[in-house]
Amino acid sequence: MASGAEIMVKCLENEDVHLVFGYPGAAICPFYDCLIPSAIQHILVREEQNAAHMANGYARSCGKVGVCVVTSGPGATNLITGIATAYMDSIPLVIISGQVNSWLLGRDVFQEADITGACESFTKHSYLVKDAADLPRIFKEAFHIAATGRPGPVLIDVPCDVQNQKVKSWSYPEEADIRGYKPRTQGHALQVRKALKAIEEAERPIICCGGGVVLANAREEMTAFAKKSGIPVCATMMGIGVTPMNSDYYMGMIGMHGRTSANLTMQQADLVILCGARVGDRAVSAPQQIAEKAKIIHIDVDPAEIGKNMPVDIPIVGDVRQVLQSMTEQVTDTVPEAWKQKVLDYKNQFPPRGEPREDSVEPRVFIRDLSAMMEENAILVADVGQNQIWAARNFNVKEGRFLTSGGLGTMGYAIPAALGAKMAKPNRQVVAVCGDGSFQMAMCELGTLIQNDTDIKIIIMQNGVLGMVKEVQDKQYGSRHIGTSLKDGAPDFVKLAESYGIRASLACSNAQAKEQAKEMLQCSEPYILVCRVDPATPTI
Repeated sequence: MASGAEIMVKCLENEDVHLVFGYPGAAICPFYDCLIPSAIQHILVREEQNAAHMANGYARSCGKVGVCVVTSGPGATNLITGIATAYMDSIPLVIISGQVNSWLLGRDVFQEADITGACESFTKHSYLVKDAADLPRIFKEAFHIAATGRPGPVLIDVPCDVQNQKVKSWSYPEEADIRGYKPRTQGHALQVRKALKAIEEAERPIICCGGGVVLANAREEMTAFAKKSGIPVCATMMGIGVTPMNSDYYMGMIGMHGRTSANLTMQQADLVILCGARVGDRAVSAPQQIAEKAKIIHIDVDPAEIGKNMPVDIPIVGDVRQVLQSMTEQVTDTVPEAWKQKVLDYKNQFPPRGEPREDSVEPRVFIRDLSAMMEENAILVADVGQNQIWAARNFNVKEGRFLTSGGLGTMGYAIPAALGAKMAKPNRQVVAVCGDGSFQMAMCELGTLIQNDTDIKIIIMQNGVLGMVKEVQDKQYGSRHIGTSLKDGAPDFVKLAESYGIRASLACSNAQAKEQAKEMLQCSEPYILVCRVDPATPTI
């Protein structure tokens, strides 16, 4: 005999889960009680949303499914933004939520919320468990769905009485067999041949990498394909780091906050190879204009994304890694030298912006200095706002990772995601970059950092405003500012850090910031570096 809660824990053990992020409550207490004798480590967050962000950073850093656990009602609803964040960026999560007793469902009892209904539009799948005997199948399916095809979050809502229900005998399935769910991984050979012919005929080709290349762990395959084909590469924000960023053929990030060289290359191209990119409005504001001038090849594991935002001439449904392997075997370098030179000229024509300052920290210069100091396999986690764009445009990803909330643009993401990343890769440098606005959304997790002795470094770009919103108000609303000043009521971030027992320092010039960043990276403990930034510093 085993209870539903015991089965839930055993299912996680069978999926080789070592770490779960969560916040307990009465409706999930049976599960938590059974977690005590397990070897699975529980990380107590300070707010439920951050459980999803930590699981998100964990999953993106180690390639496994991240797991978070919350209670019913407000515990589950607090998690919604974290679930939506993972869904928009295709991050594999399994979310376990407690629920009120099944016979009370629909009666609006204490801490009841229809969480499966609330999250329907931004989960890959969800389950409301009605019989504990179904738990082994459901957990096996949930992990399979979350990790295969286009990854995403899967929700399992378990009423308290189902957790306490006794099951005489059970076994964990060896594999999941779900009717109607058979993701295609191998690209169609005919479509691949069409793509290769289009590449051979193109005079101005470009590759555009998205987050799908990162999720498919296809960095080596993308680099090999780009080198052999001779085609220049640009990336969306989620695709940053898929090829060596210091190579001549890498043009940088495209989009409204992207590099001019990358955007010009995209606009001039007569063939665009989209790899694992959905071409959202921030990446390509006018996809129709691109498609009118260029032939489009779109490679994606999710057929629903192909042609959704940009008309496509040659669709290839399949795993990006496998498709690139196939194409690399057959492709040859037919790119005209004139196009290669033009692309290189674009890159040299538009060098990185910003000059060191003595009266404040110039953030673009500082990010480049920080990048040069960090280890080859370091992980940088950027929050959302101006700090995100400064990091995305100026941080050089070597063998590590660049993590951020690209699809939903969730402020407060960086600190919990960095904690998850560090727990996944404890031997790597992990640095979180925040604005003073986004930091204050997640500073409660400094308690989680200390409780788990997690050595991450946090950089706060303090300019006293919600910088990106202020820019919009400046450009579109005649500099009429409302709701963007953070000066009144802002804490002393150095003293705040010290109250948690975290080392901290304040930099008021680029020379200070560079010196203190060096000290920070050499420190074997958590560290917060506050950089005083001029609020007039532009996003790009």
